[in-house]
Order: sequence, then C-alpha cells, then structure tokens
Amino acid sequence: MSQFHILGYPRIGAKRELKFAVEAYWKGQQDENHVQTVAATIREQNWQVQKQHQAAFISVGDFSFYDHVLDILVAVGAIPHRFGFNPQQLSLAQYFQLARGNAEQVAMEMTKWFDTNYHYIVPEWSVDTEFSLNADHLIQQIQQAKALNHAIKPTLLGPISLLFLGKEKGSSFNRLDLLPKLLPVYKALLAQLKAEGIEWVQIDEPILTLDLSAEWLAAFLPTYKALHQEGLSILLATYFGDVSEHLALLQDLPIQGLHIDVVRAPKQIDTFVENWSKDKVLSLGIIDGRNVWRADLRKILDKLTTIKNQWNNNLWLAPSCSLLHSPQDLSVEEKLDTTIKSWLAFAQQKVEELSVLNKALNQGEEAVSNELFLSYAAAEDRRTNKRIHQDAVKARLSQLPKGADQRKSPFATRIAAQQAWLNLPLLPTTTIGSFPQTSEIRQARAAFKKGELSLEAYETAMKKEIAHVVQVQEELDIDVPVHGEAERNDMVEYFGEQLSGFVFTQFAWVQSYGSRCVKPPIIYGDVSRPTPMTVKWSSYAQSLTKRPMKGMLTGPVTILQWSFVRDDIPRSEVTKQIALALNDEVLDLEKAGIKVIQIDEPAIREGLPLKRKDWDTYLNWACEAFRLSSSGVEDSTQIHTHMCYSEFNDILPAIASMDADVITIETSRSDMELLTAFGDFKYPNDIGPGVYDIHSPRVPSAKEVTHLLRKALEVVDAKRLWVNPDCGLKTRAWPETIDALKVMVQVAKQLRKELN
Repeated sequence: MSQFHILGYPRIGAKRELKFAVEAYWKGQQDENHVQTVAATIREQNWQVQKQHQAAFISVGDFSFYDHVLDILVAVGAIPHRFGFNPQQLSLAQYFQLARGNAEQVAMEMTKWFDTNYHYIVPEWSVDTEFSLNADHLIQQIQQAKALNHAIKPTLLGPISLLFLGKEKGSSFNRLDLLPKLLPVYKALLAQLKAEGIEWVQIDEPILTLDLSAEWLAAFLPTYKALHQEGLSILLATYFGDVSEHLALLQDLPIQGLHIDVVRAPKQIDTFVENWSKDKVLSLGIIDGRNVWRADLRKILDKLTTIKNQWNNNLWLAPSCSLLHSPQDLSVEEKLDTTIKSWLAFAQQKVEELSVLNKALNQGEEAVSNELFLSYAAAEDRRTNKRIHQDAVKARLSQLPKGADQRKSPFATRIAAQQAWLNLPLLPTTTIGSFPQTSEIRQARAAFKKGELSLEAYETAMKKEIAHVVQVQEELDIDVPVHGEAERNDMVEYFGEQLSGFVFTQFAWVQSYGSRCVKPPIIYGDVSRPTPMTVKWSSYAQSLTKRPMKGMLTGPVTILQWSFVRDDIPRSEVTKQIALALNDEVLDLEKAGIKVIQIDEPAIREGLPLKRKDWDTYLNWACEAFRLSSSGVEDSTQIHTHMCYSEFNDILPAIASMDADVITIETSRSDMELLTAFGDFKYPNDIGPGVYDIHSPRVPSAKEVTHLLRKALEVVDAKRLWVNPDCGLKTRAWPETIDALKVMVQVAKQLRKELN
C-alpha cells in the first residue's frame, strides 16, 4: 500500500483569520487568548482537511504566528542576546518583538526563503551563542492534535539548514562550529517528541538543493547519526531542486525515509527510484506545491504505477514542498471565471489530488475513474483553449530589433542631462513609493469593488489621498516626491488587473512574511497592456507640485515572480511579454511629463536558480527584460529601480547590467553590510541605501540614521548617494511615517552642510 502526506499547510486561514487576529493583538484591540483561540481553530481546520482525505499523517509544527525559522530558533533557545529576553520564559509579545523590533532594538533581519516570495527571519549567530530546549509551543500543538485522535508527523527545520541560513555576527568565526552545541538540543527535542508518542518526524534540510561546500556536506553524516540515536523514524525532506548529486551521501545517512521534489527536478525521480533502498521510504513530491495549476492526474499515475510495483509499502506521495506557498481553498472563490477555475487547484484541492492518486494506486483506476476523467478534461481544455494566445504579442516579441533593450546613451551622458533639469542637492531625499494605506483608502476601494461607490466618487477619494501625500512631502521638504499609490491594492495585483492574460481571485492569499499576505495574480495567457495604467494618477500628483514627481511601476521580473505563472511556455518568454507591456507605460509617462520613473525589481534575486551553473541563463533574460521595460526614453528621463530584502553581493555585475540610473536597496537591518559590496564592486550609477527599517513600527533616531549615512559615505561618492527608507511605507501608520521621514530629511540636510 502506498500512502500520502503533506510537508506543511497554509497557516493564515482561508480568509486570513490569523492575520487579523495578530494585527488586532499588536494594536491592543485583542488579548493573547483571542490570538491563541484563532490559531487553534485554524490548526484544527487544517488537520481536518488532511484527515478527511485520508492522509497517513497530519502535519504538526508547520503552523507559526510569524515564521517557522523564528519558531525553531525559539525552540532551541537561540534568540539574540541583544534583546535581553530569557529564552526559557519568552512571551508572545517578546516573540513578535524579535521579528518586528522594539524601542531599543531593531528587528532581526529578513530575507527570501530560497527562490520563493516568502521571507524568513535570519538567525543571528555569534561565537558565544548558546542553545537550550524551549519547545513548549510545538508540544502544545502535538497535544492538541493527539486530543483529536490524529496520526501525527511533526515537521522541523533541520540543524544544518538552520545554521547555514543564518549569519555570523560580531567576531569572525565559522557558524558551523556551533553544531556541537546545537545537536544536543535537537536530540533533546526528538526525545521529547518520542515521549509524546511520535513515531515519524519530518526534518527539512532544503539547503541540499544548493551548491554546498565539502565542509557543510561533511556535517550531515555525524549529525544524523546523532539524531538517529533518539529512536524516531526520520523523513529527511528536500525541496526546490535536484539532490541526485548527493545520492551516495543520502544513502549513508541513518534515516528511514527521504522526500524529493520531482516537480522542480523531474529527472531525479529515476535516480532515486533505481538506487534508493527499498527498505526505506521514498516520498515523491509529485504535486506542485508552489503553483496553482491543476495536475493531469492520469499522466502522473502512468509514472507512479510502474514505481509502485517496485516499492510496495514504502512509496509515499506528497506535494513538492510545503503548501505554505499555495492559496488555501479554491472552493471559496465565487467570482472566478468558471473556465479558468476548472484549470486550478489550491492547497485543499492538492490534498484531494494526492488522495485520488493514492486511491488509484491502492484500489485501481476504476475507483477514481470520474476524478481522473475530470482531471484529463481540464488539462486538455487548458492546452487548447484559444483565450491563452495573442498572435500580436508573439509577433512583437519575435520581431524585436537588435539593441531594443539598450538606452540611447551611456550613464555619464544621461546623468548630466538629468542633473541639468532636476537640479537636486547633494544627498537628495525620496521614498520608495507607497505611503500608508489607511482604513479610509481600503474602505473606499472595497466599496468601489462592491459597486457601492461610483467610479467618479472613488477617483475623487483617491485624488484627495494623493493630494494629502504630496502636501506632506512638500512640508517635509522631500526632494523627489511620489504620489503614494493610494489607488493600488498591491504592487503586482494592481498592474495585473489592467494587463491582459491575467486573472484575479477573491481569497487566494499567501503569506509573504508575518501578517503580510499577498494575493498573487494568475498569468494564464499572453500578456499585453490595453490602456495606460498609472499615467492619470502620476500626472495629477505632478500638477500639485513643482518638484519632480516620480512615477512608480513594478518591474517585469517581480510581476512574474509574484504571480502564479503559466507553465506551458518558458518563464523568460512570459517576462519579456510583461516587459514590453510596461515599456508602453514608461513611454506614456514620459510623454505626460513624468521624467523620473521607478521600476521596482525586488524579486530579481528571488528568481535566481539555486544552482550556480544555471545563474547566467536566468540573469541574461531577467536583466534584458528590465532593460526592455525602460528602453526608448530620452537621456534626460531618469530610471530608478528598487530592490529589497535579498543578497546581491554575488550578482552585482548583472545588477549593474540593468543600467538603471538610480538603484535603491534595503540596508538598515544589516547595518549597511550590503552597501559595502556595492562599494567594493564600484557600482557605476547612483545608489540609495535604505536608512531606516520600514517593517518595524519604531521611529529611528537621528543618531541611527546619521550612523548609517556616514557608513554609506565611506563607500559611495556623495554625488552618487541618495537618501531613502528601506522600502515602501504602505504598512506603516501616518504618525510614525511622518516622524521617521522628518528624521531622515533632517539628517540628510545636516550632512549636506558638512559636505558643502
């Protein structure tokens, strides 16, 4: 008999119940009991879906109030000393302060989880880091599940991946040297799980899909020999890439099962089917955990039938990775186009797909013949449906002339032309684009979408908000203002709603970080821009000020990465289609007199393949797409881009090849660490390092901002340096936004005086 399981499930609730409970707690509107009750309800609902469809185990430990990496740090007592918290007595309020900061301490750093749009809290390692077991939160979830008579498989981030994904702080040392201190705590945790009656534990080691040094690979065997001694059956889970090169290493590990991702790396299935021990479990990630397309179950079943005959009881079926990256439930979508809806599967439907496949393997195809027919029919309809293809889009892309992605002149010529009319001071100030999305803005947008507010009334409301944002920036004396993006629900969704080839949902939310959820658009067909998308809003804002208004667009790679993307043509082709649509918008903005245009690409690093051998191919087409989006403008039009919460040190030549006139980056949480790499590289164009963290509600002091800018001036010429926050301000409240920007402008002016 085969069986199926999942590696993790969405934790925000089908309609973002956890988000609203947590945010109410942060605001003091609800107490901890309310948050805990909402969390318990979400867990029970998630477990019921898995049990209803006869999963072999329900997944426990995949739930988190903020981030699963932060949770394991709490479980092993590895919270930063700088907060002064007792890891054995950590309160929920203190837990959130680690992620969000407080009056005394900046938040722990965030960065992207491999090549996804999920952000994890980066562990801080120091030579004196100590570990101590504090897994009460996990044990309580296990006991909750046991009380409901569930078969349980806890999931943990593995110790080697935990160390690898962190950063050394303070004096120089090798974070891998902490492993001997960390392992006893993991062993104690496994012993505690065994005492709770747990038989199988899933330990995730996703770093095996990366290019690891021999030193890190050598740590696996002794680590898992030590963990094996606790007597639990260990399912080692890998995902997001190919691990077949580590076959020999994995065969030597004293583990009882292995999970591999055969959606992202389909070729590795043959390697492991042929060579993995038949006495051990082989878990095949056959359903895509990161996209929304319905699987062709019959096609998958043809492959699985042959495999099952070789594996008997040790074949497990699973999604490719945790379903954290998938929306929760397609059935709640009431307004989605019925044809496109028939092509989709969200987390709950993916569990159902696994159940169908498992039933077909164990009881025969006739037991699920109707489900298999419907799956095949949906796949065939999607493959042949004429709504997907636009001949004009394909022709435009195929007929691009040579050099279509190049600006007219080199940077030195362009920046002189830009400075001539901009006439900006040293250390010019700007923001990244968005300003607070108030309840009034959200209510007006919701009323408009429900038909309760007319288009005229909605646009009047948005213009009122834009006028307020412009006035505030005038009073703050910000040199290059923005219109604030009041009309935008999301930096990708807003554009997708106006581009052909996209479709939108009501409730397909996924967690980006903490309580921040995004509702990615679905790219189902060829992409083009029917009409201008931002011109009227930026033009209106420009009419309110004599300062140069900055137009705001989301870049082609970010729109791609933060969407659920069609999988029937190469991603590079989809990206270039988006780039050409954006280029139409850029040229229209320029014609309307908006001559500072920011094209955000925070996801450029996120899309980087996990194996270095694949980087050049990706970076070539990704950077070409950015240049396509901004080409054709006059030298005097200044193109900005923004990137945040990613490491760029090793791809700086590619970043430079994008040839933006100004790049703004996140640097405050890392104390300008990233900027040093830009300085060492001698980045040729203008740069704006973020001088305060917008993901924390705290207002920075002038001392903090001055410290960061002085560090920036050590590596960047003052004539090339801009001053700005880390990222957009939409998630912040107005009082803290104004106070923080006052500090930023005040410090910039003071340093200007010194430099002059």
